Amino acid sequence: MLKTAGCQLTYMDQNKKTILKSFSPVKILIPVLLGLAATAWLFIKDDKLGDLKGITEAHIGWLLASLLVLVIRDLGYMYRIRSLTDKFLTWRNSLDVIMLWEFASAITPSVVGGTTVATIILNKEGIPLGKSLAYIMLTAVLDNMFFIIAAPIALLATQGEVFPTFNLDPSDVAKLKSAFYISYGLIALYTFLMIFALFVRPRGFKWLLLKITSFKYLRRWRVSAFQHGNEIIWASQQLKGKNFNYWARAIISTIFVWCARYFLLNCLIAAFTDVTLAEHLLIISRNLIFWIVMLIAITPGGAGIVEMAFPSFFGLFLGSFSNIVVVLYRLITYYPYLVLGSIFLPRWIAKVFGRQQQENEVKIG
Repeated sequence: MLKTAGCQLTYMDQNKKTILKSFSPVKILIPVLLGLAATAWLFIKDDKLGDLKGITEAHIGWLLASLLVLVIRDLGYMYRIRSLTDKFLTWRNSLDVIMLWEFASAITPSVVGGTTVATIILNKEGIPLGKSLAYIMLTAVLDNMFFIIAAPIALLATQGEVFPTFNLDPSDVAKLKSAFYISYGLIALYTFLMIFALFVRPRGFKWLLLKITSFKYLRRWRVSAFQHGNEIIWASQQLKGKNFNYWARAIISTIFVWCARYFLLNCLIAAFTDVTLAEHLLIISRNLIFWIVMLIAITPGGAGIVEMAFPSFFGLFLGSFSNIVVVLYRLITYYPYLVLGSIFLPRWIAKVFGRQQQENEVKIG
């Protein structure tokens, strides 16, 4: 009994260290500095500090609508994670999970995301490790499938206008298209591998990982491959037997949260300029392409890169308001999660690790 409790305390301490390391002050400071530097450069490079006065021309109704859409989007995320866990999480716990997940995503590169930390968060909320892995992997598959299906629709619907040409040389447009197709291809490859691993042949996927890492120069990753293979098998077992309603809720909520995420920008753009229905659809399409490209960004939360690329994608609709809108967009959709995460994190750590330590102390006693 003492030995088992001692191992649990050690595991708890390791998870606590992982969480604290992932949310270190340095990791929070880096994206803030990158974002602020990029924003300052946008206004200073062409002496456009006077553009800031344009904020007074914003339509307050559309600005409030953007905030409402943000709240609705986060409620959608809460509903989805609660639904995926078969309502194991309460609404309050779902709020903690989503805020910390967004926090983790904001301070890690887009290509990495906050999936590792999210798995630990769910696990510490009382969900077994296998189920936690299953739910996080499933959200990744659902999100990526949205991109895979929606991107071709956007390309067809806009007849090529989805790629920006505003203030861009033909060579830059070509590079942008290449970045999109590379990112899209990587997303598709990863997603179909995950679908194969989770729903078709989990043990075959583990065998493949071990086979690949049996080669001389890849043997250093053999232990990690073995562990990841086991994780896939655990996750696959948890997702077996889910009924139609479960999958319907998962798919519909995924579509809902991503549409809300994209429409928020439409609200901000409409606050500064008149937008027709056709332009609304084009903005949503470009936003989809924009974020698929940003998924390969190497900076935390795409900080700096988003601010620099934004005018090329949406400057056509905004003109001199472009810099103002990108600042507002990041102020609404990015920086608040850095602040909220810093508030939620200490309370959450005190709740889950304090509770587990008390339980283990009782077992030891």
